[in-house]
Order: sequence, then structure tokens, then C-alpha cells
Amino acid sequence: MTQYKILFLDVDGTIFPPDHTIQESTKNAIAQVQSMGIEVFIATGRPLHEMEDLAQQLNVKSFIGYNGAYATYHGQDLYQFPMEEPIVKQFLKVAKENQHEAVLYTNSSNAFTDLQSPFIKEFIKVFSLSKNHSYTPAIDHRVLGMTLINLRPGDTSLYTNNAGIRLSQVNIGNMQHCYDVIHERVNKGYGVNQVLQHLGIDKVQSIAFGDGMNDKEMLQSVGESFAMGNSHPDLFRYAKHKTTTVTNSGIYNGLKKIGLVE
Repeated sequence: MTQYKILFLDVDGTIFPPDHTIQESTKNAIAQVQSMGIEVFIATGRPLHEMEDLAQQLNVKSFIGYNGAYATYHGQDLYQFPMEEPIVKQFLKVAKENQHEAVLYTNSSNAFTDLQSPFIKEFIKVFSLSKNHSYTPAIDHRVLGMTLINLRPGDTSLYTNNAGIRLSQVNIGNMQHCYDVIHERVNKGYGVNQVLQHLGIDKVQSIAFGDGMNDKEMLQSVGESFAMGNSHPDLFRYAKHKTTTVTNSGIYNGLKKIGLVE
């Protein structure tokens, strides 16, 4: 019997390679750990309403979404933490003043500041988003997450604040002009800790894989942490292990390293 009880997996750059075709080795590895009774959580910056197809492919029923702002376990909500409305308004004001775009995620849709923008059209295409609408201020109190789009080098300083909010560069090829808005208190690490507490699982019994700086806190919150070979260069210092890339069986090879898959 294995000592491990739970596995947290990032999506983009960890499960999903650039073409969104999940490797058979990844599917195999996840199925093997599930057969051992290990609970698998998807832990993503994406909205949960965009996770249905992936969940079916991998037979996963539990999620941490919106970079830690919302978690569910087998259909049961564990918590929700919307962003503070004044922060939403301030970030949108700065974005408008500097010709940046944004997508705001609620629990049911993706609200874009300009659906005709070529940057937003490319963003929707790259992440295969389907539940897309135009932003209106009526949703400001329901925003669970936000991504800023079309930032130039140095633009992140425009969003400096005293609310414990930082920007995390998206670690996907031609999307590096995009930045997730991360709360220093409510992030993937917070989500992991809440899940472990809810399920009564010790940190040493948990595993996580990630590739972006929005995975930093998650990797620090588990017993066995893996940075994908294609990770943001600054992420490796926060992981216990380095595995191969997402296109070279990274999840499988990492789980094999700790004796969980054959």
C-alpha cells in the first residue's frame, strides 16, 4: 500500500502540451494512481466551467480552479473566494489606460474586455475557451479570477498595489504577454491546504506537478513536488524534483521516480 493519498496536477504545460492532446503516458499514469486509491485533483488557473472535457478524459471529479479561488470535491463546493470588487475595478482602470485587455472569470463564464481584439481572439483559440461573453461591470462582485492580456515588458509595475496581489506570467509559448492575477493569500497553495485539511490528509502524503509561477505556492504545500522540464526557469527552486517535459511523459516519469507507476 502506498503512503501517498492525493495528487494535484496543473493543466496547461503539465497535463496539456501546446496542442492540447494529452499523452497516453499521462492518461496511463493517472489511471494507475487512481486504481491505487489516490485522489486526483486538477489544480488550474482556468475556470472550472471549461474543465468538463478534460475531467471526462481523465475521470477526475475534484478541482481547484481560478488559481485557488474555488475548490470542489466530487461535486461538493469546498469554498469560493471572489476577488475584492475595488481591486477588480482598479485593475480594469489601469488596463484601459494602458491599452491592455483582460478576461475575468466567474463561476459560469469568461468575460472579455474586447472580444474583437486580435490578442483576445488568439487567447481564446490557444486555451480553447467556449463560454465567452463581453465584460460588464455587473459581474465585478462575482469575479473569481482574472488574466491580463497584451502587457509589454515592464508593464507589470503599473499594477503594483498594497492588496497582496501579484502578477504571474503565463508559461505558454506565444502567450507570455499574458499575466494571471494572483492573490498572495488565496492561490493554489491555499487551495491545496484547504483540501488537505478537509480530507484529513498529511502534507507528506501529497504530490503536485506544475510548470508556471502560479504553481509556486502549490509546490511548496505538498510532500513531493515536481517542476516540469518545460517550467518557467524561476519555478525549479520551489520544487523538490525536476521531471521531463509535458511532451516527454513528464507526469509519468515523475510518478515513476517515486515508485507509483510502472
